[in-house]
Amino acid sequence: MLTKAVARFIRVSPKKARLVADLIRGKSVGEALSLLQYSPQVAARLLEKVLRSAIANAEHNHQVRNLDDLRVGAVIDGGPSLKRIQPRAMGRAYWIRHRMSHITVTLSEAGDRIPAAAGGPRRPAARTRPGGSPTGGRGGATASRSAKAVGVAKSGGRAAKTTRSA
Repeated sequence: MLTKAVARFIRVSPKKARLVADLIRGKSVGEALSLLQYSPQVAARLLEKVLRSAIANAEHNHQVRNLDDLRVGAVIDGGPSLKRIQPRAMGRAYWIRHRMSHITVTLSEAGDRIPAAAGGPRRPAARTRPGGSPTGGRGGATASRSAKAVGVAKSGGRAAKTTRSA
């Protein structure tokens, strides 16, 4: 890694920013700048700003003059969320999360390996319980719905036959 620039607490969702970062990762500096200039996403403007900062850092701190040999690496990490509540009908409330991102753009020589993600591997997938499902196959809402479909209701741990009236 030759140089890097970091922008923290940026008000764009990490998921949306990663879509744009995937476009420029591994490209040359000139190609990455042209891709970002003509991308319609809001995250492209923010990534372009951080990329230009990384270019300025390389020129000032490392006296790099030929930018054609540099490759771009981009990592988008999740930041904190601003939490808001949206009132809904019948007294309910929905959470609204305004997500933030930490954007890191690195510039490295063409032969260097560009890190896919800083700080280690990504989070593993959600764990499942012994039954194979996240609830462990112990019969949640779907099990009670299927029991009602055949006319059996749960009552006190026993299955009792019920009659349906139309």
